Amino acid sequence: MDEIEERLAHLIRQTEELSDVVVAQDRRIETLERQVAVLLDRERGRDAGEGSIYLGEERPPHW
Repeated sequence: MDEIEERLAHLIRQTEELSDVVVAQDRRIETLERQVAVLLDRERGRDAGEGSIYLGEERPPHW
């Protein structure tokens, strides 16, 4: 009986640890999804000509 209780305690501890990992991963995924959304919006704006960025030899439009 002691062995079963020991195994059960071990499984409960592992389940709690895995649950913590899943929660941390979920938070990270949410953060990454928000960052991707910002980058996609930025790219859409760039495609529409907004927020142009000066790239090296390229002359700005006012020259």
